[in-house]
Amino acid sequence: MELLRPEATVLSLGRRVLSFDREGRPYHYFREGKTYKRALDGSLHLRYREGERRRRRLAPEEALGVYQEVLDLAEAHLRDERRREEVLRWTPEGLLDPTPYRRAYAWPVSILPPDAYLSVVLQATTGCTWNRCAFCSFYQDRPFQKRTPEAFREHIQAVLALLGRGRLLRRGVFLADGNALALSEPLLPLLELVRAHFPGEPVMGFLDLFTGLKKAPSWWERLGGMGLRRVYIGLETGHAPLLALLRKPGHPKEVLPLVQALKAAGLSVGVILMVGAGGKAFAEAHFRESLALLAELPLGRGDVVYLSPFREDPGTPYAALGLAPLEDLEGELQRWAQAVRRLGLRASRYEIREFLY
Repeated sequence: MELLRPEATVLSLGRRVLSFDREGRPYHYFREGKTYKRALDGSLHLRYREGERRRRRLAPEEALGVYQEVLDLAEAHLRDERRREEVLRWTPEGLLDPTPYRRAYAWPVSILPPDAYLSVVLQATTGCTWNRCAFCSFYQDRPFQKRTPEAFREHIQAVLALLGRGRLLRRGVFLADGNALALSEPLLPLLELVRAHFPGEPVMGFLDLFTGLKKAPSWWERLGGMGLRRVYIGLETGHAPLLALLRKPGHPKEVLPLVQALKAAGLSVGVILMVGAGGKAFAEAHFRESLALLAELPLGRGDVVYLSPFREDPGTPYAALGLAPLEDLEGELQRWAQAVRRLGLRASRYEIREFLY
């Protein structure tokens, strides 16, 4: 059975389901319990279960084989002439080629919140204004730079060329990289360009606590009037000693006036907490003080508390601390989620290993 949607072509073949964007590129292939997902850079990623959930990026030779299989199935079963033409103009090599992605993104998109995976990512900045957190390795490969309006306009055009009609699958605009909302006046012409190219689309972005506090409440009202709708705050923990250990500046309590200002401006907020950070030594204080701080925040129905299972990166300063990890991280995540929901707040898992753009 083929489903011809305005934004996608879907083939349902018993235990196999194939989904293509309107450029004809496969972006999702389910085959007998295994899920293949294609990223915009052409790489192919496999998700499956063997007891626990597993994931891996396929080697190029293996990816070429899966792409050929997908194209063969489309050739055998896709009947609509126009959609068939869209899909079959591709070769496995063309689907794997990262060149179009690299034209649009000089630096790879490193991470997104889970509800922004199908947004259009625009890099107003590259890198992170702080880039010294003990646990983070996302932006170690690039300096912090802000784009001029001229460079940002060129970037938008390159992203639109990459997406083509695949843009129909995407909702909203995510301003990257790590802390784009830290910009002050230079952000305004960039938001004007976003509004001109993506009229009516909601804008989202990350914001660090220590930079957000420097902005007056009227600033957030101004950005809200220019399309900003959701702000993601990497709070990480409500326990001040752990925050200092993670090398994040400021005090957790400083999130209170920031969230109050964001909510007064009519913006929705995503608060990110890292479950398991600090390991056994900090587990109870991290849990207790983070929940106490959440209880003080003026969060409502449109806001989300993201619980991110902490994954130690061997190459970071955090790893050198030698902190014993939690023995049951999944159980700890469940404990946190239940506690957050008892506060009347929405809790959502934020698994960084699931990231794919």
